[in-house]
Amino acid sequence: MRRLFYKGLLADTIEITGSDAHHLMHVMRAKAGQEILVVDDENQVARMEMTAFREDAVTLALKERLEADTESPVELVLAQCLLKADKMDMVVQKAVELGAVGVIPVRSQNCVVRYDDKKAAARQQRWQKIADEAAKQCGRTALLEVAPVTAIGELLAAEQKAEDSVLVFFYENESEQTVKEYLRAVKAKRIVLLVGPEGGFSLAEAQAVAAAGGRSVTLGPRILRAETAALAALTVVQYEKGDLGS
Repeated sequence: MRRLFYKGLLADTIEITGSDAHHLMHVMRAKAGQEILVVDDENQVARMEMTAFREDAVTLALKERLEADTESPVELVLAQCLLKADKMDMVVQKAVELGAVGVIPVRSQNCVVRYDDKKAAARQQRWQKIADEAAKQCGRTALLEVAPVTAIGELLAAEQKAEDSVLVFFYENESEQTVKEYLRAVKAKRIVLLVGPEGGFSLAEAQAVAAAGGRSVTLGPRILRAETAALAALTVVQYEKGDLGS
């Protein structure tokens, strides 16, 4: 059953407008009597019936409230240094499927791609749309938020101020501290994963991460592509601290 995210709280009757209404009427060609799953701003889920259609709105009637929380107990954020367009698209999509609550696109020294402000804003909108569609497809009860493209220095400054949070730095030159060993000692509710671009991190960036309190870890002895490292990092953390495999 198709899933829709509603900006508001569930009620006996609600109205869907904007792009969601357009999609229901003109793409799905929905008819009165058809049902849909609706998730509201408080992650409540309900089965609702489409009862009326106007030019720019669809009316839904509540049929049944459901117990369907699919969110991980760990607040997992992926700080991914910018990758080539198709790779970044894929990483955002899979981050949603693997239960992350946020993706921060990071601009670092060795990023292959460079965006001006206008292009960066357009990319953020594209990635958010990809994330929203992925959330509907995989049955999430909350939407992942894609942040604006952020310079690595700005990210580190913000993370130094974050409470109940740790910054895990997946560094290609780390050979001793494994992510699995490190995670065993982590008690923080929020875990931020910093993963590099195709060109890796510079020494100055690695030193800056350490100075900001980030802990460097390794995913193992093999060299991983940047997009593979991101998915491996998300998977390991969700398995060790979240709900993957539960």
